[in-house]
Amino acid sequence: MEQELKTKIEDMIKSKKVFLFMKGTPEMPQCGFSAGVVSILKQLQVDFGSFNVLSDMKVREGIKEFTNWPTIPQLYIDGEFIGGHDITVQMAQSGELLKKIG
Repeated sequence: MEQELKTKIEDMIKSKKVFLFMKGTPEMPQCGFSAGVVSILKQLQVDFGSFNVLSDMKVREGIKEFTNWPTIPQLYIDGEFIGGHDITVQMAQSGELLKKIG
């Protein structure tokens, strides 16, 4: 991965305590899994940043390489990769997600 792209991704992740790489926007998700994660974050009243990977193919492919995780959405808390939709759902149900967000 080129350094410029890696830095861009790192800067986005650091821009907010909770950051989501998703398809679409929080107001208009473009896939069910992205919509599911947004719904959970909104239910928990979490302030989060996001990036629409459909708007930039370099970031869309780069984020998969960055985390070695093949799918979108990807959720980060405090700069740490948490996971995708299924992991977020499990963590929300167990209460672990809210604890992690603090």
